[in-house]
Amino acid sequence: MPANDLPPSLVLKESPAGPATPASAATTPPAREAPPPERQRSPFFTLFPSIVLPMFLAIVDQTIISTALPAIGSALGQVERLSWIVVAYLVANTIAAPVYGRLGDAFGRPRLMFVALGIFLLASALCAMATSVEMLAASRMLQGLGGGGLMTLSQALVGEAVPPRDRGRYQGYLAGVMVCSSTFGPVAGGFLTQHFGWRSVFLVNLPIGLLAALLLLRLPRRGGSGGRARFDRLGLALFVLFIAPMLLALEEVQRFDLRSLLVALGLATLSLTALVLLLRQEKRASAPLLPIALLRQGPIWRADAMAACHGAALVSLFTFLPMYLHVVRGTSAAETGLLLLPLTIAIGFGSLVTGQLVSRSGRTAIFPSLGLCLATATLVGLGLWAPHLSTRAVAFGFGLNALGMGTVMGVVQVMVQNAAGPRMLGAAAGSVQFSRSVGAALGTALVGTVLFATLALQGSGSAEFFVDFIRHGSEALAAIPAATRAQLQADIARAFSNAFLTVAGFTACGAVLAWSMPVRRI
Repeated sequence: MPANDLPPSLVLKESPAGPATPASAATTPPAREAPPPERQRSPFFTLFPSIVLPMFLAIVDQTIISTALPAIGSALGQVERLSWIVVAYLVANTIAAPVYGRLGDAFGRPRLMFVALGIFLLASALCAMATSVEMLAASRMLQGLGGGGLMTLSQALVGEAVPPRDRGRYQGYLAGVMVCSSTFGPVAGGFLTQHFGWRSVFLVNLPIGLLAALLLLRLPRRGGSGGRARFDRLGLALFVLFIAPMLLALEEVQRFDLRSLLVALGLATLSLTALVLLLRQEKRASAPLLPIALLRQGPIWRADAMAACHGAALVSLFTFLPMYLHVVRGTSAAETGLLLLPLTIAIGFGSLVTGQLVSRSGRTAIFPSLGLCLATATLVGLGLWAPHLSTRAVAFGFGLNALGMGTVMGVVQVMVQNAAGPRMLGAAAGSVQFSRSVGAALGTALVGTVLFATLALQGSGSAEFFVDFIRHGSEALAAIPAATRAQLQADIARAFSNAFLTVAGFTACGAVLAWSMPVRRI
């Protein structure tokens, strides 16, 4: 058949760059393959609203209890055991992080989010019904097991659903949520306790948790890695024996009496023994709770250590800075909240901007490298010259410090998840959360020890005055002459200067780790 009699779609045209092709192929561009349904919409709308509220609940409950403790002590008695309520949540939260990380890799994270949220809400109801400090502490431990899962799984879900280059932006969003939640907790706890009683601090979780459950239904269903779900039970038992005694020892050592020091020594011995046995077990286990091979990678262990330094610095500041403003600067509760506002805004802003910069440039370690240097410089300056600065200047200095601190949290998660790979995302996210929790506990205990040791060594009665002022407020000043009062406040200011310099040591260690990070791009 002549070429002119062929259908137009089959007429071949000679391409100048190659062999003849059908005319329709030459004139019609190939149709693009439709993107998968999950990628047709931005992950921001399908993922972020679903994980923010559960994470918010878990983080708020770490700090909301602080302003309710006096009312709880008044209602339940046993004031000397109130610290159990705080330590129980911290212990369980720390233990839960690697457990949920491994289970999420095996069974799928959306399914486990429902399990963790259910545990958290059940424990919240039990906390509200508590009739003794022991019952409340046990319920808080159960609540921490749920809260630890919500935080770890939320971080891992970002790594699972978002491409590596975009993770910085989303982790920046989550870091901003974490900081805002931490600072919102004490404010909300004080308001609820004053107007509705201390039990409302836990009851408020129930309606918010039900809304969070509805949002979790929007998460895309992804399975785990499949295969037999083997779990390192002996490793978990040894891990509990390592974490719980260590945190309890840190609580005891701050009491500065012989009995407490002996108890702390015994607990520390038990913890170190369990750690040695845990490391031996994890090297032998076929499905280890703590993946030692993963933690041996340079980018991962450096990032985890950086998370520990950052947690130590940030939680120490949030714990002791309100005391400094209240006792040394004489601010009221409302004024203290206003002075802490720049710190909250700056760290949230730093997290969001850093996340955007990571997504656009692909660079990672440079941002915490510079940010932690800024944080260290401001803390050293405040530690040396804070007594000579105005209260507003001190607040501005801590705002600059927070801006630098905001460059760390999201970037650490991005670096660890990128190095771990998709099959180990849960374990990687769990290692970061665990490192941050342990760093926060160790750092707060060390800063508290430096603060109270400095007060005790001064021998001017400043330690007793400090404790009395914390308990009774301005009433503690009534019977003290003005000259003595000024001397006591000067001694306390010097003790806080040493505390700030200790926090600067944490950020300096974090900066060294950031600058030595071998992988600096994604």
